[in-house]
Amino acid sequence: MLNNIKITECTRDGIQGLKNFIPTNIKISYINSLLKTGFDTIDIGSFVSPVLIPQLRDTEEVLDNIDISSTNTRLMVLVANLKGAEIAVHSEKIDYLSFPFSASPSFLKLNINSNPEKALTNIDLIHNLCVKNGKILKVYIAMAFGNPYHDECNSRIVLEWVDIFKGKGIKNIVLSDVTGVSTPENITDLYSQLIPGYTGIEFGFHLHTRKENWFEKVDSAFEAGCRNFDSVIKGMGGCPMTNYELIGNLDTSDLLAYLKGKGISHGLDEESFSFVLSRTKDLIIT
Repeated sequence: MLNNIKITECTRDGIQGLKNFIPTNIKISYINSLLKTGFDTIDIGSFVSPVLIPQLRDTEEVLDNIDISSTNTRLMVLVANLKGAEIAVHSEKIDYLSFPFSASPSFLKLNINSNPEKALTNIDLIHNLCVKNGKILKVYIAMAFGNPYHDECNSRIVLEWVDIFKGKGIKNIVLSDVTGVSTPENITDLYSQLIPGYTGIEFGFHLHTRKENWFEKVDSAFEAGCRNFDSVIKGMGGCPMTNYELIGNLDTSDLLAYLKGKGISHGLDEESFSFVLSRTKDLIIT
């Protein structure tokens, strides 16, 4: 049973914090291999300041050389302002633009040097641009399950933001935990309210986690109805903008093992996935 599972392979999140620059040709070759695997979406890069994220300064060149001629996988890039969005929407290859919002004002300032009011203005501008150009805006709500900055966070606050985004016509929202503070209880609490309460919105889960507690968190989201998961092969990466220790992403292999244990098909080509697993070392040792 496929059960409508969607997996986004977040290559961008996996490599953005690596200190050594990965040659552009290696990124292109790696993503082209990923495209043969059958992921619903691949997050390939971002149009942000190369000063902030130098690893992703070649996103436009990478995008130009990706071969989508024989894949149904969709491509996503992260944008944090209108300037980046204007570049992204002009590529026919891109399906999704993601925006890194945050339920924590402190992290919003750290991550994209913004505040809630300014971020909402940018979201409006980017969403309108997406609609005009046939793209989809996916809003990520970071710190949805708590934060280490002592900003108030609870389900009421997250639901209020979802109401605002729904009012703007946004239909793709991902709850994000980039510091590993979520618990099975608050994961269940949020998704059990959001998924039946907002039937026109597709909710996803972006999880940074340690190896010892990924299972209970994924299980909580799944049992509450979430069917859209972000992950990274080998669990690479983390958010370098938190000012806290990097916590790796949910490992794609762990997610696939979880689904297999549930008797649910993930829809990926296992031979192609194994090949990409063997190639991940090209990114790590570069």
